[in-house]
Amino acid sequence: MPGVEITGNVVPRSEEILTQQALDLIALLHRTLNPRRLELLATRKVRMQQIADGKDFDFLAQTKAIREDKGWEVAPAAPGLNDRRVEITGPTERKMTINALNSGAKVWLADLEDSNTPLWENVINGQLNLLDAITRTIDFTNETGKRYELRPDSELATIVVRPRGFHLPEKHILVDGEITSGSFADFALYMIACAKLQIARGHGPYFYLAKMESHLEARMWNEAFNIAQDFLNIARGTIRATALIETLPAAFEMEEILFELKDHAAGLNAGRWDYLFSVIKNYRLRGADFVLPDRNSVAMTAPFMRAYTELLVKTCHSRGAHAIGGMAAFIPSSDPAINATAFEKVAADKTREANDGFDGSWVAHPGMVELCREQFTKVLGDRPNQKEKTKSEISVSAAQLLDIKATPGTVTEAGLRNNISVAIQYLERWLAGSGAVAIFNLMEDAATAEISRSQIWQWIHNEVRLVNGELVSASYVKQLADEEVSKLPQSTDYTQAQKMFIETSVNDDYLEFLTLPAYEAMA
Repeated sequence: MPGVEITGNVVPRSEEILTQQALDLIALLHRTLNPRRLELLATRKVRMQQIADGKDFDFLAQTKAIREDKGWEVAPAAPGLNDRRVEITGPTERKMTINALNSGAKVWLADLEDSNTPLWENVINGQLNLLDAITRTIDFTNETGKRYELRPDSELATIVVRPRGFHLPEKHILVDGEITSGSFADFALYMIACAKLQIARGHGPYFYLAKMESHLEARMWNEAFNIAQDFLNIARGTIRATALIETLPAAFEMEEILFELKDHAAGLNAGRWDYLFSVIKNYRLRGADFVLPDRNSVAMTAPFMRAYTELLVKTCHSRGAHAIGGMAAFIPSSDPAINATAFEKVAADKTREANDGFDGSWVAHPGMVELCREQFTKVLGDRPNQKEKTKSEISVSAAQLLDIKATPGTVTEAGLRNNISVAIQYLERWLAGSGAVAIFNLMEDAATAEISRSQIWQWIHNEVRLVNGELVSASYVKQLADEEVSKLPQSTDYTQAQKMFIETSVNDDYLEFLTLPAYEAMA
């Protein structure tokens, strides 16, 4: 079509996704909203510099009336989104699609973002897998001949698609010679291929919105929803969206984000790993009071994390929205002792969330669905949610959200080595096309890789010493990186991944997102 160019390789069946109508919608969204998207991304940089210069986040004075107005609520829960006590997340690869839908979870977060590598083949095949799942034509046979298919006699999980965040481009689709937004490309392709099919089934189209940093970004998503619904002659309000509160700036604008999405809003999610990444990123230059200990020791009971989740539940329930808890990243192993310890920790975490008022939570593996469901069912019983718990007694201040220095824990050599090894192993797999990677019995995605390299950058630039007295320096990190890579299977080449890790964790210039140079490095 005029003004639109596809530069990616031809992928089998891509004509089912890259239709004239899909490209028309991508072009419409790009021409209407991309200038504003770029302006909002520039605003992020300005705000981050203000934090580096000593200004702190606070609740917005200009939107105080929205927070104080008790007369508004979000739209009623849509079909398939009222009971969300357990949600499974994962990339839209073919086997995962089938396993997630069959898992017994209430919702599948079909991830086109953090657990997906945006190779062009993945972009197209992910959309095809969603289409095949909705039309029930999907199946998969592995290398041993084992066949996977949807169970016809079970209730399948509701599909909720997570497009890429606003910072990520789609370099293989150009409009008027400009690279398009990965967010709008993912959204438009799914809407054209699947929206009306989902409406006919009574479940959708539904979305998770990643990495927003302000209510103005939520407003832009809301406009994108209306543009797409009008384009397809679908009633406005048909789309439902759950916003991930996974950035520190967004934590100060939760009510405003729900308000902007009001007619399309389904709830908020506590995206804990990206939230830690955002805390580190925004306050990386503010000294010892904002330096976190080993990432695996930062529990949800840390004061600043506790304040964040308390505010999220209160905000959601006061506005009739669902509050969805964080990820249980554990992957069951063949070691009973490891499983027993991990299952106990996951059960305790999900019990805490259920008792705190969350309506559901995330798991990364089908083997964890039942454990999560059990903990929430103990609290919910037959009720689909607990939105009646408005938590009106809770009051959370800006100071509590920023009380980083009260976090218990230390910076250890083991924690530093873990960050190095996880980041390098993950990067190697990401560059090869896998965005969800099992490492040390945990499902790692881009969020945990971002925490790992950002935390190391912060430790270096704040001259942090380990508990053994060793200074975390650039040279020391490079030495440990060599040692950690030597422990990995030598049949795999980690050269590019190690180089990229060093560049993004040691260099003086801090990169906002690890995935941006990684995306540039792939075809």
